[in-house]
Amino acid sequence: MNDPNEPYGPYDPYEATETHIERLLGRALNSFELPDATVEQLGSALAHASSLHSSHHSASLHRATYRHAYLLGDGSSLVLWELVHNTGRDGTDQHELYAEESEARLAASRLPAGFPGFAGTGGAAGPGSALGQELGVDLEDELDAGLELLAALMAPPPAPLPPMYVPDNSADHARRLLRRAENDDRPGEETARLLRAAFAHHITQVFGRQFRVAGKDAGFTLYEHAFLLLDGTERSLWEVEHTATPDGRHMCEVYEAEHDARAAMELRTRVR
Repeated sequence: MNDPNEPYGPYDPYEATETHIERLLGRALNSFELPDATVEQLGSALAHASSLHSSHHSASLHRATYRHAYLLGDGSSLVLWELVHNTGRDGTDQHELYAEESEARLAASRLPAGFPGFAGTGGAAGPGSALGQELGVDLEDELDAGLELLAALMAPPPAPLPPMYVPDNSADHARRLLRRAENDDRPGEETARLLRAAFAHHITQVFGRQFRVAGKDAGFTLYEHAFLLLDGTERSLWEVEHTATPDGRHMCEVYEAEHDARAAMELRTRVR
């Protein structure tokens, strides 16, 4: 972990977001000036990313601005700007925190002589300068893209569309499906009797993948066979088709519950 007093490395990428925020607010001299709404939003932060935005460094003086981006619980993002400079007693670092980049720029421009501000165009390491680009300004787009991707991954999946049932000799389809099942715990006569009343069905492939089993490649596919019965109820059977057999032939197994079908696939992949 980097030394928290070093201007170019005060952040541990593996630090928990809650701990990161606690440290950030605790060391900022002006954290009490942050809007209450901003502090409240930080309480729901799920992930964070920090980058060096700009920097000025000389033999005795240094100033750096960091950009902290947070993914919030509602899928939105929040950015804080931290200004770090060694104008404290005995050259110790001072930390200031702002909700807007313009506020951080203004604060930097007001630092004592010897610190070029970057509110204008003449700063030594402003966002448009070569040094600013080298130190991480060009990473902002990557951070934004990463937060957007993380938000998409954490968003709840869209509701599945209802199956489009097709009347196509569905009772016979159910009979043939049960007949080709080779697993000992396949659905029994009661299920077969219920499915004789099926008049429409819909087939969906919900999983497909190759695994290495007993030194050979084996394919696994999971299908849902959804049936619509004459009384308006629905019933599904879950078919596992795989080649995890001694001779590599296709084998069909049928289950009444999806979790049983997935457990069977997992068991087959562990066979050695």
